[in-house]
Amino acid sequence: MLLVFLSSAPVILLLLFIYLRDKYDREPVKQVLKILFFGMLTPIPVLVIDFGWMAIEPSLGLAGFGKVFYDSFIVAGLTEETFKFLVIVIFIWKHKEFNEKFDGIVYAMFASMGFALVENFLYVFQHGAGVGILRAFTAVPAHAMFGITMGYFFGLAKFTPEKRTSLLLASLFVPILLHGFYDFILMSENTFLLLIFLPYMALMIFLSLQVIKKHSDNSKYNPKNKHLYENTDIDNT
Repeated sequence: MLLVFLSSAPVILLLLFIYLRDKYDREPVKQVLKILFFGMLTPIPVLVIDFGWMAIEPSLGLAGFGKVFYDSFIVAGLTEETFKFLVIVIFIWKHKEFNEKFDGIVYAMFASMGFALVENFLYVFQHGAGVGILRAFTAVPAHAMFGITMGYFFGLAKFTPEKRTSLLLASLFVPILLHGFYDFILMSENTFLLLIFLPYMALMIFLSLQVIKKHSDNSKYNPKNKHLYENTDIDNT
């Protein structure tokens, strides 16, 4: 039971945080759980693709930081964030419940946490409670912040038609870069890089809270903004 708790508790707490933060037009429980479920399926294609990446890696002749870059930005960052992104593109982009920018954060977070939940179970049951405690303060919050970043740009893309392409690209590639750099720091085992790990996590937390606040404050369902949207059907700010 302890391992189950350590694997699931941090994910559940972060999901509750983001769900309750959506206080003006909360998403249907059935819909967010659906996205969580599809997020939980993403490790399957990720593992398949990763086998391919690892199969071709020896032929690339990588060593040192080159190998670390490949493993962190390509094998981990690119593959994992792409499949999380596909979940919200396929199941959320045209959904009627995606009716304001903050929804992008909610759904991307649930997709990301679906992946994190399965990954956490695999690591914790393989390596034990100590790893579960460590990941509760590192990997799980990191996945949450990758999801928040993805959702921030995803929400902007939906309701900013004139910049849609660039914002969708940002929704995919900014989390890839954040994820890649997170893994690069840890995989490199470089003393200097490890020294900036905590500041990097703190910066991601700060920025995540800022974008959450921005989309929440600017919600068209926020009573303070009622006058801005009286004659519009869509939030284009």
